[in-house]
Amino acid sequence: MTDGTDVKDGNGESTFTVVVAAGANLGIAVAKAVAGVISGSSAMLSEAAHSVADTVTEAMLLTALKRSEKPADEDHPVGHAGERYVWAMLAAVATFVGGAVFSVYDGIHTLTHGEELGDPLVSYVVLAVSFVLEGFSLRTGVKQVRAEAERMRAPFAEYLRLTPDTTVKAVVLEDAAALAGLMLAAGGLLGGQITGSGVWDGVASILIGCLLVYVAWTLGRANAQLLIGRPLPPAMRAGVREELLGVPHVAEVLDLVTLIQGPGEVLIAAKIDFRDAVSAAEVERACEQAERRLRARFPSVRRVYLDPTPG
Repeated sequence: MTDGTDVKDGNGESTFTVVVAAGANLGIAVAKAVAGVISGSSAMLSEAAHSVADTVTEAMLLTALKRSEKPADEDHPVGHAGERYVWAMLAAVATFVGGAVFSVYDGIHTLTHGEELGDPLVSYVVLAVSFVLEGFSLRTGVKQVRAEAERMRAPFAEYLRLTPDTTVKAVVLEDAAALAGLMLAAGGLLGGQITGSGVWDGVASILIGCLLVYVAWTLGRANAQLLIGRPLPPAMRAGVREELLGVPHVAEVLDLVTLIQGPGEVLIAAKIDFRDAVSAAEVERACEQAERRLRARFPSVRRVYLDPTPG
């Protein structure tokens, strides 16, 4: 979860991260495609498809960030925060179709039909430049995730796994996969140069495709969970229950529902058993106090609904 930083500020930081990644991938895609044609390397062409898929993905993520900022209205009473998960899901599909399928197909085609290897020098230069640009993009994403993890006092890996900001998660995973793909492509080129066989290049292309399948599956699953409705982590749910029980006149929390609606947007609903001798006015004041306590401890809480219920 985020620490409750203003959602628009968080979106601004995420937008910058995505724009950096998109700009890097667009230039890299063109360079890889040219290098792939010159060298005849299927791994380089797979990497070009990888970068094109990443560029399309980032365009969808920018759309997600923009549309999720729309305020609540009569037809969308809880806002549009969840829309970013729809577009992020489509971005995961684009990664699978645009990158993984092409890479696996091209690798299999190379293994079955062979390929004529050209001069790999251009490819090596493009791979080196791409590695620097992808590394810069990854550094931007990791820097944002690390800062948010530190604010939440959570380990980096755990925060990246659980964060509802799937736009930044997508950038980090895709850039990490891009760096691994670049090393695989370089290995394929080097193996073909040493042995004179295109098998190495074909295998590298297939491995790049498998890597993209994993990234697409990971991102798709994360967005699907948030679209279906994911609760707060167990430790935070325990904290919510603790705050409610700390309110005067609350005897028991009978039922507790938490729902992540978007980065920095959490809904809490609970059935509360108040002590029998409490007046209606005291119940109202207790509900107001409970909401204040929850928002003070968890600033990402946006909506609190408490239902007085006999135990």
